[in-house]
Amino acid sequence: MFNELLPNVRWSQIWDATAETLYMASISVAVTLVLGIILGLILYLTDKGNLWENKIVHAITAAFVNIFRSIPFIILIILLIPFTKVIMGTMLGAKAALPALIIGAAPFYARMVEIALREIDKGVIEAAQSMGASQLQIIYKVLIPESLPALISGITVTAIALVSFTAMAGVVGAGGLGDLAFLDGFQRSRNDVTFVATVVILLIVFVLQAIGDFLKHATDKR
Repeated sequence: MFNELLPNVRWSQIWDATAETLYMASISVAVTLVLGIILGLILYLTDKGNLWENKIVHAITAAFVNIFRSIPFIILIILLIPFTKVIMGTMLGAKAALPALIIGAAPFYARMVEIALREIDKGVIEAAQSMGASQLQIIYKVLIPESLPALISGITVTAIALVSFTAMAGVVGAGGLGDLAFLDGFQRSRNDVTFVATVVILLIVFVLQAIGDFLKHATDKR
């Protein structure tokens, strides 16, 4: 039945493309989570009235974040081709897409981290300071735990965006479901291939959203 409805679909190709998409998404999400939290903490802590107030550091970090989160991803991946060639040795394949995915997503998530941190009641921070907590203790025992549900929501949104980024990266030879949908589906007028690749991407997004919602509710103390 499937062979009749989807005559051009080779399931081995679908599985391989799905594995490439999951590879790109999982690694880029993990690195984005770390870099985004670091950048977000710097943005928050160096802002006026906060623990590490520093106008110069804040301005430089904010400029970096604003520039890279404003560049459309398809343009960013093209701009980064020379950089990608240097650090990855190639501009093709799933591995080569990682620098652009991370550089495109980390600043986006950093702003979400900053927003989450700003939502924390200043009184909680002041109470920790009055009890003699060090700056690192405030970060790890107050800021991160208090903002955890929002941080999880933010990385969920970012992870879903990264899945769509991997599809766009496929257009320039990064592999994955986007590459399959474009080269094997669209360019060869095989609509069934494009349809199946799209459905698999949607399933990945639904699973990511479900995991994110579960973790958010599990960590929300309200």
